[in-house]
Amino acid sequence: MQIPLQVKGQTTDAVVGIDLGTTNTLIARMVDGVPHVIADRHGRVITPSVISIDEEGVAVVGDEAKHRALINPSGTLHSIKRFMGRGLADVTDVAHLPYKVVRADMGEQAAFLVHGRKFLPQELSGMVLAEAKKRAERSERLRIRRAVITVPAYFDDAQRQATRDAGRIAGIDVLRIINEPTAAALAYGLDKKKRGTVLVYDLGGGTFDVSLLKLSDGVFKVIATTGNTRLGGDDFDDALSTLLLDASQRALVAGHAQALRALKTASETAKIALSDADETTVRIDLAELGLHVDKTVTRAEYEAAITPLLDQTMKAIDFVLEEADLDHDDVDEIVCVGGSTRTPSVRARLAEAFGKPPHTSLDPDQVVAMGAAIQASVVAGDSEGAAVLLDVTPLSIGIETYGGGVTKLIWRNSPIPIRATEGFTTYVDDQTAVAIHVLQGEREMAADLRSLGRFVLRGIPPMSAGMPRVLVEFFIDANGILKVTAKEMTSNTEASIEVRPTYGLNDEQVEDMILDSIEHAEEDINAHIVADLKTDAGSTIRFSRKALKEQAHLVPPAMRAAVEAAIAGLEAVLQTNDKELIEAAAEVLNENTAPIANALMDEVLRVTVKGRTIGDVVGTDGQRTSARDIQLG
Repeated sequence: MQIPLQVKGQTTDAVVGIDLGTTNTLIARMVDGVPHVIADRHGRVITPSVISIDEEGVAVVGDEAKHRALINPSGTLHSIKRFMGRGLADVTDVAHLPYKVVRADMGEQAAFLVHGRKFLPQELSGMVLAEAKKRAERSERLRIRRAVITVPAYFDDAQRQATRDAGRIAGIDVLRIINEPTAAALAYGLDKKKRGTVLVYDLGGGTFDVSLLKLSDGVFKVIATTGNTRLGGDDFDDALSTLLLDASQRALVAGHAQALRALKTASETAKIALSDADETTVRIDLAELGLHVDKTVTRAEYEAAITPLLDQTMKAIDFVLEEADLDHDDVDEIVCVGGSTRTPSVRARLAEAFGKPPHTSLDPDQVVAMGAAIQASVVAGDSEGAAVLLDVTPLSIGIETYGGGVTKLIWRNSPIPIRATEGFTTYVDDQTAVAIHVLQGEREMAADLRSLGRFVLRGIPPMSAGMPRVLVEFFIDANGILKVTAKEMTSNTEASIEVRPTYGLNDEQVEDMILDSIEHAEEDINAHIVADLKTDAGSTIRFSRKALKEQAHLVPPAMRAAVEAAIAGLEAVLQTNDKELIEAAAEVLNENTAPIANALMDEVLRVTVKGRTIGDVVGTDGQRTSARDIQLG
């Protein structure tokens, strides 16, 4: 299929590094030998990993999605990465979420139910990647088709496969998947040293992992890794929210999407404030629930609340050191990654444990994308002299044997790529087929491990039990993707699969999503732009009418008349295909509805710091601000 392109000026084919994060997504590339995080036309380097889907199924991604969270709480999805490659049975931490997590139509995978339609995490992450890609291409006149994408070191095969699927859905050829800690070490240039041991502490919005990397003569090897894909800044927010509401108040907001969203926003904003201030005040006023809270939270109280979470991360450090047979004194460098490492107590605990401060000079939100860009340049053949990366498999992998036991072929922390073989035989006379059940985990019985996939080797000649010789080979490539082959040696009968979890996507599903994502690509580019403008305009009209109806008490007659006139003007030009007219009419409506949006935000969230609005507290550019008093209404 040919996709017509129309780009003003000269374009550059870029191979990029992408940090597909729980909270934010960033794209970086090498410019004159230096990693450069790409900003969009508005100077934003971060694309929030948030998607808002309205009742008509129209989705917006990024900053606009975050802005719609308050008026569309059940349709605004965040922390999608925590569900990548996970079955519904694996998901236990959803009670506090304002959106619904359900079983997918096919298999066991977790999905999101939004206005009657189910969305898979891969599909939504593909939308986030597509938005970040579009911003980068438009900003620097790039053509992005290939990328290295990072994942937490503790991501298993299913989660890595899901990440690759998301890239394919976004129209990106994923050259390689690398671990986020490895990328961070590259960004700090630690690969330039001759030798040393580096510990990377990565605490993001929704995931945590800690990795030990050994550098020796140009080879950067992950020697131990562990982590928790359900621990991160989101859990810091939840811990802080327990300081804001008592048990009866938490029961009151449970299941109320708008209240949960407001509580989430208040907690996150207070957390940011406490990184710089000794205390902050949160006021919550949700009249429809009869909920009124006015509470001052100190940094000491907050740090006490998150101490159990920090204890988990320190135990993980002890675990990887023990795995590598090292002491704290053997670690030469400590690197902080992830926005949650801005929390002062995190850095203090690391400095206390190792007797030296961690590296924090690079922006913890950008360091992984920068390292991914370095590796992307190497994979593409554009750079020389970079360290060779040897990642490890995070969990042991084996197959089920008769009686429910497991034979491990590849043990956890084995460097990849890796190949391993093992011989097996039959248990029953005249057995002509054997089932191969691939499992992942550290326990000894199949029932206690995670199933990665199954296939059947057929056509074995009838023989007495114990006579056939079945050779099973596991191969994990540099991306951490596993292929399993089984061969009966006397007959040369063979079967193999690229292991995918039983609740993953098949090729046809992925291809269907890719086709959907490029449905409009064959149309003339100008027609495509107009179609996008009309879609956005229609959404603006719907939200404007909803605001006029539901927030009538905030809209004086003169403002209502101006908004209704702007709506009528935009509806009139939507009957044309005139790009300039549509853009102008949409801008008029946006200008006239801005006062309503501000009033609604103040009423719903009432977050102020000495008279400032929530925009002043959080910052319109997404950057942290120092805040002491926060009001929520």
